[in-house]
Amino acid sequence: MGRARGSAVRGTGGSSAVSKASAAARGYVHDRFLGLLAGPGRRRAPLVHRGYYIRARAVDHGVQDFLLKTQSHPRTQILSLGAGFDSLFFRLKDLGLLPRAVVFEVDFPEVARQKAAQIRRNEELSALVGDDGREGSGSVAVSGEGFRLLGVDLSELPRLDEALEEAGLDPGIPTLFLAEVVLTYMETTRSDALIQWAAERFSQASFLLYEQMHPGDPFGLVMQQHFKQLNSALRSLGTYPDREAQQRRFLSQGWTECSILDMNEFFTLCTPEEEQQRVEALEPFDEYEEWHLKCSHYFILAASKGMEPPWTPFLAGMTASPREGPTRVAGRVPAAPCPSNSDTLGLRRYGHRSVLLKPNVVLTTGGFGEEDGQHGRVRTFHLLEKVEGGWRANSVRHEKPEMRWGERLYHSVSHLGDNLVLLVGGRRSPSSAGLGMVRMKLPGTSDPWDPSEVALEPVNLEPPSPRWRHSATQVTFQGKRLLFLYGGRSATEPVLGDWCFLTLPELSCAAVPVEGPMPERRHSHGACSWAGGALITGGLGAAEKPLGSIFFLKKLEDGFRWRPIQTHPPLVPRYSHTAHVHDGKLLLVGGVWLCSSSVPGVTVVDLQTGLCLDYAVDVERLEWPLMLHNHSSVFLPEEKELLVLGGGGNCFSFGTHLNPEPVVLNLKSIFSAP
Repeated sequence: MGRARGSAVRGTGGSSAVSKASAAARGYVHDRFLGLLAGPGRRRAPLVHRGYYIRARAVDHGVQDFLLKTQSHPRTQILSLGAGFDSLFFRLKDLGLLPRAVVFEVDFPEVARQKAAQIRRNEELSALVGDDGREGSGSVAVSGEGFRLLGVDLSELPRLDEALEEAGLDPGIPTLFLAEVVLTYMETTRSDALIQWAAERFSQASFLLYEQMHPGDPFGLVMQQHFKQLNSALRSLGTYPDREAQQRRFLSQGWTECSILDMNEFFTLCTPEEEQQRVEALEPFDEYEEWHLKCSHYFILAASKGMEPPWTPFLAGMTASPREGPTRVAGRVPAAPCPSNSDTLGLRRYGHRSVLLKPNVVLTTGGFGEEDGQHGRVRTFHLLEKVEGGWRANSVRHEKPEMRWGERLYHSVSHLGDNLVLLVGGRRSPSSAGLGMVRMKLPGTSDPWDPSEVALEPVNLEPPSPRWRHSATQVTFQGKRLLFLYGGRSATEPVLGDWCFLTLPELSCAAVPVEGPMPERRHSHGACSWAGGALITGGLGAAEKPLGSIFFLKKLEDGFRWRPIQTHPPLVPRYSHTAHVHDGKLLLVGGVWLCSSSVPGVTVVDLQTGLCLDYAVDVERLEWPLMLHNHSSVFLPEEKELLVLGGGGNCFSFGTHLNPEPVVLNLKSIFSAP
């Protein structure tokens, strides 16, 4: 491994240690040793905390299961590869879980020396190790009671084998190999050789591997780019891109048992419900899309050979609930950059909302994105107008204090007619109360737009509670237009299931009877008007679980009735998608689901027959990874096209990733199909 690359990989280990310590300081994991080993560091974002929490929990689940299953053996051992500043030994020793086990840690010589110095500087760490304070000899940086710390480059397998033998590693007793995002930095031939060596050299062996997968989808491409920029490319991803390839990897190299869970599955199936609730309540959190996407791109693998009985710590979770798979793929929808008569149309943002004002005019408000070369809440209102030669952009930024009403995420925007637009709810931060309602009066679509003519007026009428990630759908009742506000979440309620009706355009509350069983509470769902009522699709329900239900708020003579719509095959649960109806077909665009083997494209539901078909999005004409979550979309009926605006998110770990330009999805083939 080259010197520069080795230094970069060591840097990722240091950053990981700081993130783990930050998660421990916020109560995600109970580990007082991380701070002693990693030293003080700045506080990480809640999404980073969750990511390192689930990683730590999955690894601990496997390690403690190994110790439990081998407790009848007089001696066992754990070999942590690329251990960095991890605290595994100290936690297990402190809990009394190592009465017969020895923990060996291996990392670059420089890292091992730094960790050894940290241990010797701290009385509690030294006491747990039983270190005599002397400098180690050869590759051994620390040698204590039940603990060996070695400085060896893992890619030098003969030297590793020799150093471990000198340190006392016994190939004849049950041995657990542990590798957390380590092997993927090595040349694939070298990491394969290490996996094969472990299977051949040790008679009773188990292996825990935590790594990335799915490099080819949009989030995977962003993930790869992040590590390349750190000069720490994920080298094994191309050869082993998914769980099936990883299983073949281990089974072909001497291991007899191999099971894998992605981290969404581990959190859902192997984490008790009360523990899930504890973690979800630790900090204000509103990055669900990035959380689920990140979890779908990391896995925990458990392999074994020679173990009696075979070691399968995650098998119970895998059989408890089979992985969801996507519905049948019926075809492909072409995607292309939005035609423009200017250099750029902008709209690098997420969490915004868009509405069609006229057949050729689209208004976009709010969101988080790029403005004036910086990332933050967007203050401009963005207008797209279709003219000869394509679309043109017109951004309006008003410096009047009242224009700050537009700085909101996850709100709703509704066109009331006569250039009147209503903004409802939204938030500035996950810990803030939801924002109120604002009526916007636009000056028209003449060129140029005059910002001074844009008027914003607060509406002194609140929905049942301030909210965001809700929906606002126009319905009709007894010949009158109403706005149906449904669901969402708030700073105090993680998911809402209530609703209210507002009369249009005067905006007063209307008491309208609604019959039928109430849908499950949800936010981040899709909603659209149909037959005078509203269709509510998917969403994120209680306990942050995606929903696969479709409900129709059907218009009656004296009110409305909730009616579930059944599809065949069943709709794959999803959220953060957009929804439209045209010609009796419900279109669900993008979103996030927990099927780690694919990403949502366009799902079409025939509202008469219930037939549900998935269409993949063909992105060959795009020069960037298309993010179909946290976006907005507008259906253009004459063109049979969908205009996708914005989309993406801020992963904190991998940076802000935003669609740079609007995209057109051509749906002509869908509506011409029999």
